[in-house]
Amino acid sequence: MGEEVARPGTTPEGPNGKSPVQDSVPSTTGATPGGAPAAGGVSKEAAGAGSPGRRAGAEAPASPLGAGLPAQAAQGPRDGLPAQALDGATASATASGQTTTTQPAAPRRTGGLGLFSGGIGRNVGLLVALVLLCIVGVATAGDTFATGANLLTILRAAAVIGVVSVGMTFVITGGGIDLSVGAILALASVWATTLATQQMALDYGVIFMVSTALLVGAACGLVNGVLVAYGKIVPFIATLAMLAAARGLAEIISDRRTQIITVNSFSDVFGGSLIGVPVLVWMFVLVAALGWVLLNRTTFGRRTFAVGGNAEAARLAGIKVQRHTVALYVLLGVCCGIAAVMLMARTTTGTSTHGVLYELDAIAAVVIGGTLLSGGRGTIVGTVFGVLIFTTLNNVFTLNNLSLSAQSVAKGLIIVIAVLLQQRLAARATSS
Repeated sequence: MGEEVARPGTTPEGPNGKSPVQDSVPSTTGATPGGAPAAGGVSKEAAGAGSPGRRAGAEAPASPLGAGLPAQAAQGPRDGLPAQALDGATASATASGQTTTTQPAAPRRTGGLGLFSGGIGRNVGLLVALVLLCIVGVATAGDTFATGANLLTILRAAAVIGVVSVGMTFVITGGGIDLSVGAILALASVWATTLATQQMALDYGVIFMVSTALLVGAACGLVNGVLVAYGKIVPFIATLAMLAAARGLAEIISDRRTQIITVNSFSDVFGGSLIGVPVLVWMFVLVAALGWVLLNRTTFGRRTFAVGGNAEAARLAGIKVQRHTVALYVLLGVCCGIAAVMLMARTTTGTSTHGVLYELDAIAAVVIGGTLLSGGRGTIVGTVFGVLIFTTLNNVFTLNNLSLSAQSVAKGLIIVIAVLLQQRLAARATSS
């Protein structure tokens, strides 16, 4: 026979110049005078019951753990198998030549809430909550709620705040927050409906008004992002300052007056319907779909999760955290500009009072949808469900002649319950 090549992980040459592992010639290396294998040695029978990577008759050095385990099993990966693969069914030799088998550990139980801790479970729970809310609406408001016209009213109202909430999902997932979305929306609507802007729209088309709103929103988002990322200002404080400044600038530009849109083509384009569904709803669907793709199917989305989960680890991994943070706030500003265009189409006006408390509605919808306020986890589908739940809740309250104060109290309670539930699910997931 030709020269035998030693396998990785075994002694290539014994003390007598021969390999201790031979298939054709029985080996007596390491045997005691009485014929029993010495401590640390493995007989053919014991080795045959061992892991697939060990050959019969191979002598194993003593275990550094002092428990009779082969050194290879104590040192981690061997023969291309990870150490975890050796835990379940590896038979190890003892000093008496007997073998012991380690059984795989039993899987841990995640508890009753394990089903709802995943993304699918959360979405199912939100869907059930929406259905129950619709049942309550039918029971309390009767046929007034269960009509096609009321359904379109809910969808129109959800479209505007829904676009803002999609942008808010990115910022919160990235570990930030923005309290200025309502004020940015108001400023964009005022700037896009000034007499000068509308005159330019008459000359060059409605795209000029749309571009103005988007640029104003993006500029405000850029300021927020720079203050947070490079100015090292806490997002709560930076966006709170933008809330006051943007709302004040909107009042200065409009002189606290409501500006009427006189460009008929603008209302024709954004105030119409397509296949019986308002254009505003189609815009919301398009923004939500693009947001889902951007968050779940692109490098930008993966970096957003990484920055929100651990900014320092993301920086060490090569992600430009500051630049990415600025991009997130600019993205939210663009969403506010789109929402401003939609609200202008709904009301045919631009005013500094647009978007009041929109930051509360957006944050509530995002949190209810399952996005963690601490960052690192976000879901566009959950945000859409959250928007629909809150819009339907407002509609039910309105049909039952409940005040806006009662609606605000209900929103606050729902936010608290949602955050407490998130913390409990996170704690159970960590413990399991």
